[in-house]
Amino acid sequence: MDRFLRNIFFTLLLTIIAFFSFSPGSLTKSPEEINRIKKIYYQNHLLRYKNIFRYDERSEGDTLVDILTYDLYFDLHPEEKLLKGIAKIKFTLKNKNTNYIDLNFYDNFDLTGLLLNGKNIDYDYDENLLSIPLNGTLPDTSIVEVRYEGTPGRGGFVGFAFGTINDNSLVYTLSEPDYASTWFPCNDIPVDKALLDIRIENDSSKISVSNGILMDVKNKGDRKVYHWKTLYPISTYLITLYSSDYVSFSDDYISLDEQDTMKIEYYVLPDKLDNARIDFAENPKIMKFFAETFGEYPFINEKYGVAEFLWQLGAMEHQTITGVASNLIGGNNFFLDVYIHELAHHWWGDAVGPKSWNDIWLNEGFSSYCEALYFESVSGRSALFSTMQSKYQENFNGILSNPESNLFSSTVYNKGAWVLHMLRWEVGDSLFFSSLRAYYEKFKYSNAATGDFITVCDSVTGGNLDDFFEQWIDRKGQIELEYDYRTYNKDNKYITEIKLIQLNDLYKFPLEIQFKYDEENSDYFRIYVDAQKQEISFQTITEPKQVILDPKGWLLMNIR
Repeated sequence: MDRFLRNIFFTLLLTIIAFFSFSPGSLTKSPEEINRIKKIYYQNHLLRYKNIFRYDERSEGDTLVDILTYDLYFDLHPEEKLLKGIAKIKFTLKNKNTNYIDLNFYDNFDLTGLLLNGKNIDYDYDENLLSIPLNGTLPDTSIVEVRYEGTPGRGGFVGFAFGTINDNSLVYTLSEPDYASTWFPCNDIPVDKALLDIRIENDSSKISVSNGILMDVKNKGDRKVYHWKTLYPISTYLITLYSSDYVSFSDDYISLDEQDTMKIEYYVLPDKLDNARIDFAENPKIMKFFAETFGEYPFINEKYGVAEFLWQLGAMEHQTITGVASNLIGGNNFFLDVYIHELAHHWWGDAVGPKSWNDIWLNEGFSSYCEALYFESVSGRSALFSTMQSKYQENFNGILSNPESNLFSSTVYNKGAWVLHMLRWEVGDSLFFSSLRAYYEKFKYSNAATGDFITVCDSVTGGNLDDFFEQWIDRKGQIELEYDYRTYNKDNKYITEIKLIQLNDLYKFPLEIQFKYDEENSDYFRIYVDAQKQEISFQTITEPKQVILDPKGWLLMNIR
């Protein structure tokens, strides 16, 4: 099956699943049936971008411009699928001697005006680039203003969408990884964060939602203009808008120092209101757990919110306003892990952004592990291990340090989560969580690469974790371990000899071994494995009935 047909198949399959999952009878489904549905859903969720997205591999050093602010105005005409835009972009030059700047911008729009520092100027607009020549010396900061109109071209699965539901319009965006340029001119790389003002004009019956805080709503005849503003820098792929016949409700979150109360705002279509009140109810509790674990919610002076949108393959962590598929709002809390994951992204991905898309596991692996951490906090250590087992697979494609076509695959999500899980086992809980807090604090509101995270971990733990990260970030595969053991009596003591053989590349790791004497009594030993073949022996008073390696499930390992 070719890529296009395969993904159509997955989409149709998800639609069928959604129909049965959220029918009235779904409330009577057995736990096994619910888990089966969720497993199929997540297989599709993790495959949502694989082999479809191309992504811009430019890095910070490849661009000549540093964007400071985006001031955007979007005049929406859903009936005509027409977008009229005004983008005012304040920037500085990285190289004062350059004679042009390039902005990413899909070339299907009609440009109706372009000004540089208030003056008309020539430009070249082709191959999805807007190139602007610079005549003479510019001031330290400059403003380019672009006026345009047209129907946005699709990028990835969405980009910008004039959608409809029940004969009503729902305009929404999803720009990850580099499709913000399908609807406004920008430097479309994650590392160039900027401040944002965004105004959205639509029919007066519509509520329009975006990032940050709502500054004002102004009437304009039979239309309304919503003005949203960020107080914190934002990457282009996290900029969004939603506009529809929303109804809204809210929760309160009280900051850890109890000095601030922040609104958690929800926007859904009227038929989803009752279900949303049930499904979204745990968000304040989730937010408090992450704040206590990593540091205060990073956008405490803005908001957190969730808006229903029509992309049906999952959710998207737009900064301060997560988009959630309408088919995930069922009133039965089947997809709590999705809500946990997207909220976790506001620490990992939104506040601490990736320097490049090769660092995407710092977003998705971290947020996936946060699902396990939250369930552990609610239901105990057994929930941590059962959640991680649900993310286990024998063969992860590609490597985390350069995911290439696996940019949004289970390798990035699930192996990324396993790397954190194993790091926790390697260094212990105290140093692990101290490392995450230090990493968050150092790179909050900026961007980090994998090497930056490793440096922080080395600094906090006082060790050298090069071997650990090399074997899990830069390699394919996992530990393939064969073992055998024998127990004999000597001088009224039991000697157990264990032989370990690694069948593939050498991995170095701490290994827990359980000696199980009966159903209620066991001893646990921790050793360090650092050789292809290793023999160890233990002396016990009681004869072990069973010897189990890694009994709890700390390691990405296949045991034979």
